[in-house]
Amino acid sequence: MRLKDKVAVVTGGGSGFGEGIAKTYAQHGASVIVADISEAGGLRVAEEIRQGGGRAQFVRADVSQRADMDGLLAAALQHYGAMHVMVNNAGTTHRNRPMLEVDEAEFDRIFAINVKSIYLSAHTFVPHFRQAGGGAFINIASTAGIRPRPGLTWYNSSKGAVITMSKSMAGELGPDRIRVNCVNPVISATGLLSEFMGVPDTPENRKKFVATIPMGRFSTPQDIANACLYLGSDEAEFVTGVCIEVDGGRCV
Repeated sequence: MRLKDKVAVVTGGGSGFGEGIAKTYAQHGASVIVADISEAGGLRVAEEIRQGGGRAQFVRADVSQRADMDGLLAAALQHYGAMHVMVNNAGTTHRNRPMLEVDEAEFDRIFAINVKSIYLSAHTFVPHFRQAGGGAFINIASTAGIRPRPGLTWYNSSKGAVITMSKSMAGELGPDRIRVNCVNPVISATGLLSEFMGVPDTPENRKKFVATIPMGRFSTPQDIANACLYLGSDEAEFVTGVCIEVDGGRCV
C-alpha cells in the first residue's frame, strides 16, 4: 500500500492515462477524486474503483476554469479531509497536420487545457500544500515536448511549456516541501490516437509509429500509472523537478 492514507486528485480521470492512474492509486491505498469533463467516464471509473474496494468520488471539472479547479480541492477536503497529490493529467491535442491549418480557437483550447490548467492548479493547491507542510504535483506532459516532430507543432509547444513550468515550479516550491515532477508518455492507444497520428487508426498505420519506438510498442495507461505511483509516494520524497520519459526508448 504505497499510497496509504494519501488523498489524490486525478484530472482527466475518466479514461486513458487518467483512468489508469486513478485506479492504480486506489489499489495502493489512496483516496481519489476522479475529475473529468465527461460525467459518463468519470462516474464509471469512480464506481469501478469502489466496486474493487477502493475509495473514489467523481467530480465534474473543466480544468481551464478556476472555479472548477477550486472545486476539486474543496471536494477532496469534504470527502477525505486532506489533500496530498495533484495529478494534472487532463489534456488535448489538434489533429496532426501542418501548423498553419490549426485555427486560433483550436490553439487557444489546447493551451487552456494543457497549460493554463497547471497555472490554475498552482493557484488552488499551492496555498493548501504550504499550510499542510508539503504536497506533490505530477504533471503529465509528453515526449513531444522534448523531441517534437512536424504536424503537432502547437501541441508539442504546449507540452514543452508544461515541462519548463514543472521544473521552474519545483525550484520555487522546494523550500515549501512541495514536489513538482513530470511524466512524458510516448504515443498510446488512447482516445486521441488517430488525432496524434493524423491518419486513420489502422494496424498498418500503427506499425509506422511503433517502428520509431525501440522497445516496439506504444505506452499503456499502466505504464504511466506506475511512474505516477512512484512520484506520488514517499519513496520519491527527495525527487523533484524531474521528467520521466515513459517511452520505450523513443527519446534516446
